[in-house]
Amino acid sequence: MSTTETLSRDEASDRWADVRDLPPSAKLVAKVLDYNDTLSQSQLAEETLLPPRTVRYALTRLEEEDVVESRFSFSDARKRLYSLKI
Repeated sequence: MSTTETLSRDEASDRWADVRDLPPSAKLVAKVLDYNDTLSQSQLAEETLLPPRTVRYALTRLEEEDVVESRFSFSDARKRLYSLKI
């Protein structure tokens, strides 16, 4: 194993360190946001197949860990869009 591979693995594990101790639902939401740039709460519920209430809880936990950022949607100010910060 080369030094570059070791660094890449260490960086990847450090990147997810804040998420590691969170509930499985929060990990799933974080991973879906990793694959998709920005999603609304309803889109996250659709993608993860989790109930909206569980997605809300997961997003709250992720925001507490400062892993997710949210902003208002320009097309619908009632909605918030979420993206992964790590």
